[in-house]
Amino acid sequence: MNVDELVRDSLREQVTDLAPPPVGFADRVLAVRRRRRTRTIAFVAVATVAAVIAVAVPLLDTGKQDVRPAHVLNENDLVAHPDQAPPRDLIAAGGVALAAYFTYATVEQTVDRAVSARTYWLLDRRTGTYEKTTKWSFVAVAPGMRTAAVLEQDLPARRIGLLNLLTGKVERWIPVDRGVAGLAFSPDGRKLVATTYDTNPDLRYKLEGSENWEPKYDGSSRTGFYVVDVGSAKASWSEVPVGIDLNARQDFAFSHDGKLVYTGLTSDPGQQFYDLQGNKVAAPANEKHLNWFVEARLSPDGRLAAGDFAGGEKTTASAILDPVTGEQAATVHGQQLLAWVDNKRLIAWDITPGSNEFHNRLVLVTLGSDKVVPLSGFRQGNDGAAGRWTPIFTAR
Repeated sequence: MNVDELVRDSLREQVTDLAPPPVGFADRVLAVRRRRRTRTIAFVAVATVAAVIAVAVPLLDTGKQDVRPAHVLNENDLVAHPDQAPPRDLIAAGGVALAAYFTYATVEQTVDRAVSARTYWLLDRRTGTYEKTTKWSFVAVAPGMRTAAVLEQDLPARRIGLLNLLTGKVERWIPVDRGVAGLAFSPDGRKLVATTYDTNPDLRYKLEGSENWEPKYDGSSRTGFYVVDVGSAKASWSEVPVGIDLNARQDFAFSHDGKLVYTGLTSDPGQQFYDLQGNKVAAPANEKHLNWFVEARLSPDGRLAAGDFAGGEKTTASAILDPVTGEQAATVHGQQLLAWVDNKRLIAWDITPGSNEFHNRLVLVTLGSDKVVPLSGFRQGNDGAAGRWTPIFTAR
């Protein structure tokens, strides 16, 4: 047994009767310990336990049964299944994992109205496999993959569930006065931003002259957002007036440091930031050049930003930007950048050069390298195709 394991065991034994620490706290303590090698094992163990006791907050009881497979605990490993699409078994790289994925299906409600409904597959951490669930219309997974925030099938929902991903049970329901249809965790997992709508933003209609199901283009029913403290379940709502430059679904998410929230816009400047009380604020210096639709956004150290396509339509390279100036600093393989693994590696969608742009797979790419490591098999069909799966990545 190595020192890290000794510390983990000590943590679990000492805090059995306490409320668990914040998501991923033990891992963060261990990361600090690794940078302080000069201290003795005994001192580290005692100091770590003391720190846990000092900062313990009443979060969900998700830290007492850490039954992750041994290989999941190693943050430097790579778990790939290039023969699986959609994946059946865990996909991960470094400290990031595919926590869940979902597919869309159009469910008709009347002759001219339908809803674009999601079906989720959540990672079962006991088996390392993805399990289908039809309970939830929307799922957000917290860093550490112990807790997910969930909404029931009829949107907008009047309560938010906090789902224990180890037991599969909802540990707490948080009632809300206004209907919620979108959720996102803060980078530290302590807060949720819940986007509120008057009507379901996933409704679809057969517009005049069209046989396709499409969202209405007459504005969004979005009303604002809640900021929810996960530990206390306290929620505060802020109204945000809508304009014409929003998609039907335009959810809020947290900034890189978790101090602000932002939303995408369909016109310049492309995104708008707000403080946690709902006041418009300027974009942080290192986020003002980001595109809301590029999911990877900032590198962990905040020094690089994921950009859009670099070059012509047939390229499989994406831009890496200087986040402060917006200038292109590099390019990296990848059709669409999804998540930073560390400050040099990213997970991306990528296509085989010359193939259909919708025939793509998850890959690991590295700055300054031409090496592309497949993580999943290829998706089929276009963006609206039934069964086409969408990944959800989070820190593990």
